[in-house]
Amino acid sequence: MSLLVLGIESSCDETGVALVRTRDGGVPELLAHALHSQVAMHADYGGVVPELASRDHIRRVIPLANQVLTQAEQALPAIDVVAYTRGPGLAGALLVGAGVACALGAALGKPVLGVHHLEGHLLSPFLSADPPEFPFVALLVSGGHTQLMRVDGVGRYELLGETIDDAAGEAFDKSAKLLGLGYPGGPALARLADFGDDTAYKLPRPLLHSGNLDFSFAGLKTAVLTQARKFEGVPCEQTRADLAASTQAAIVEVLVKKSLAALKQTGLKRLVVAGGVGANARLREALNAACAKSGVRVHYPELHLCTDNGAMIALAAAMRVQAGVEAPNTDYAFDVKPRWPLDMLPLAA
Repeated sequence: MSLLVLGIESSCDETGVALVRTRDGGVPELLAHALHSQVAMHADYGGVVPELASRDHIRRVIPLANQVLTQAEQALPAIDVVAYTRGPGLAGALLVGAGVACALGAALGKPVLGVHHLEGHLLSPFLSADPPEFPFVALLVSGGHTQLMRVDGVGRYELLGETIDDAAGEAFDKSAKLLGLGYPGGPALARLADFGDDTAYKLPRPLLHSGNLDFSFAGLKTAVLTQARKFEGVPCEQTRADLAASTQAAIVEVLVKKSLAALKQTGLKRLVVAGGVGANARLREALNAACAKSGVRVHYPELHLCTDNGAMIALAAAMRVQAGVEAPNTDYAFDVKPRWPLDMLPLAA
């Protein structure tokens, strides 16, 4: 069965639209995608303003859809399924994507499917040049989530561990704010860390030896705050770079060691890393080195698909349909789920 899926992502501060084609037994193909980031708009406020995010999604989603259809040389009637992010995310932002997707589906007489945002990230490496195979351990690392999952197939997920407070992306962003860096903080901290000594400050690695696969980054943020307060006046650039590098090193070490522990616990030899933090160069370097020593294959999404995007939503919908996990529907009434645990998804039998 061949499926042409239009995916719409609008969970937070990026509007993404994409067309993905899948065929039974074949490699999923990304025909076209377009993305608009709201970073510049929110930068003045130091974080995402939900009302502004929703309004911007309204302005962007239709032009982006037209752009994608033109790039892929496809007409609207060729679409088999319209997919959208149902949650988790900002309620107003989610409603924009859901409303547009369901209206479009109704107008075309085509079925629609609401997709879990994290499942989109989880499956996004299947669009890469080096797609994984089931089963694998997945490290989901983003601004709001840090989880380790055992993945045996589409809709066959087992939670192994997750953060009990701040996610890894939050630790990056909040630490960056303490260092006086701009929004978004994570990439800014990573850039500054390139010029620092990652051994300059001895920062905690919370739960590193806890014996389980859970994470905690709130204590690290507190340690960064304590250290930053020791600076007299405005710290010199090298001091800030050293603290940024030390912070990044602490986060990366925890993520790497917990991932290796999950692989050991499950006996699996394949790791998938997904989510915005998965684009961090130091994390990739450390995981590649550690996995090579352990004989583990590690897979990532392409860099341009690490952040939120429509391609992962279209892909997740297509894979769920083709695996027989969930059928798209023509009930165009919709709701959204701002809080939606991944284990509440309809799962495979």
